[in-house]
Amino acid sequence: MRTLLLTLLIGLSPCCTAAQIYKWVDAQGVTHFDAQPPQGQPSTRIQTPSSAPPKTPAMPRSDALGDQKAIDDKVKKQVADQQAQLKQFCEQARTNLAQLQNNPRLREEVEGQLRRLDDAQRQERIAETQKQIAQNCE
Repeated sequence: MRTLLLTLLIGLSPCCTAAQIYKWVDAQGVTHFDAQPPQGQPSTRIQTPSSAPPKTPAMPRSDALGDQKAIDDKVKKQVADQQAQLKQFCEQARTNLAQLQNNPRLREEVEGQLRRLDDAQRQERIAETQKQIAQNCE
């Protein structure tokens, strides 16, 4: 039984579809499959399905690599832009922190008018700026 199953699997595998396969039953009633018809026994020729060519041509490897390179370059440019923006943000945040720490009399423009920050507001801004620097800057 194992021989029969193994022979069937081998005979019907895609690598063997080009060869002819013959089927016959011996005197003991065992069914056999082989690429050669038996001598002196009736056999049946089995039609194997031929493999159809692929419907769409495969994309050349060089095009796939070129596309991947273009994608990689685009991602690298985006990462570089983000790092540049982050660096600029960090520089501005550090400048703002220095202004907040060194100048006790700060004013801000609110709705077109200048307003002085009291000490509690200044300390709150210092804490916020330090937190942003700690989270986003090295």
